[in-house]
Amino acid sequence: MTLRISDKANLSVPRYTSYPTAPHFSGAVTAEIYKGWLQTLNPDEPLSLYLHVPFCKKMCWYCGCNTKVVARYDPVSDYADLLRQEISLLSNTLPGRFRISHIHWGGGTPTILSGDDFTSIMSLIAREFDYTENAERAIEIDPRTVDRQKIRTLAEADINRASLGIQDFSPRVQQAINRVQSYELTEEVVHTLRQAGIEKLNFDLMYGLPTQTVEDILRTVDLSHQLGPNRIALFGYAHVPWMKSHMKLIKDEDLPDTEARLQQSEWAAQRLLDLGYKQVGFDHFASVTDDMVLALEAGTLQRNFQGYTTDTATTLIGIGASSIGKSPMGYVQNSTPIHDYKAALEHGHFPVAKGIETTIDDDMRRQVIERLMCDLSVDLSAIAAKYDQELSYFSVELEALSEFEEEGLVILTNGKLSITPSGRQLVRVICALFDIYLDQGLARHSKAV
Repeated sequence: MTLRISDKANLSVPRYTSYPTAPHFSGAVTAEIYKGWLQTLNPDEPLSLYLHVPFCKKMCWYCGCNTKVVARYDPVSDYADLLRQEISLLSNTLPGRFRISHIHWGGGTPTILSGDDFTSIMSLIAREFDYTENAERAIEIDPRTVDRQKIRTLAEADINRASLGIQDFSPRVQQAINRVQSYELTEEVVHTLRQAGIEKLNFDLMYGLPTQTVEDILRTVDLSHQLGPNRIALFGYAHVPWMKSHMKLIKDEDLPDTEARLQQSEWAAQRLLDLGYKQVGFDHFASVTDDMVLALEAGTLQRNFQGYTTDTATTLIGIGASSIGKSPMGYVQNSTPIHDYKAALEHGHFPVAKGIETTIDDDMRRQVIERLMCDLSVDLSAIAAKYDQELSYFSVELEALSEFEEEGLVILTNGKLSITPSGRQLVRVICALFDIYLDQGLARHSKAV
């Protein structure tokens, strides 16, 4: 049976920040296996680091991240000690002194760390590693939780990119998601960041939020543009109350249906294009001079657990509870419960909970999916030939693509697959055709649009 575009948009598929995706990780990858992977890395190849801080001062009901609300600083202080332990364990395990091309602080709310703790962790990294020229040091910021002193501390630690969570500027929507954040507050934080020398700014916006309308998201886009961010991410809200219990506080009847989500996504994307931004992949937009646009044009754009990135390092080290890393050998994820994370480190072990060792087939399919997600096109014949295979290796996928081709969503010519403008929003659905794990297990995913 042929599905309409709106029906395809309603399908549940992964976001493809990795392949294989996290639901298919298992305990077969242990701390000892991960240690062995680290010891085979080449010191001449740069690394990137992701540091996860799973704490917030208040829970946003739309949040799908691994985080918890804390009223005191003591748990955060104890966690900062654990981050330092893991960084030291990492540097003592690696076979030499490595360079870092990217650092990304995520959460939760990374700026919940005190100035002293943040500075000491960044100083430890600088002692144990070198930085590549033009290395990016990025941090996610909740504008409600920073002041001038905290921003000054970030600048002194050489942070050079900040990602600000905004979602929607409508007071009605903000009440519905338990995140009240005025435009004036955001404007003040943006001004203070630029004064401190942190001029590369990303904004995170969302559509599909409770009570949200097309008018709300367009107004949010216009107000965000006034603040001049370099990049804007336009995410679709993923309502997964079976995974995040606080999402049950959002009323189902307040959520826009699939048609409304499609309209919000399409209108917001068009407004961003009209304002002069270049679309990157399916949900990012950037100024035409931004590094991300340059990477897109050069064919070097990548995708990792933070979304689209200019980071070309083949190894990403995840530090902190629940963080995920990748290497040429596979993926690994740390324990999510902080007490398990702590226990492993106190015994001198990497706090690995699970992972997956990738196969040649995984590598082939990862390349197909990543190029589709980044470039909206891929040369299937070239990837098959790279592994001494014929185009027929993807015969099942090619047959499944025929429906999309008939609907004008893709073009397939001589083994080259391109997604048309009308198919851009369905890129995750198209990628899912190449995902041989998708029907395995009981993983549930967010809607495609």
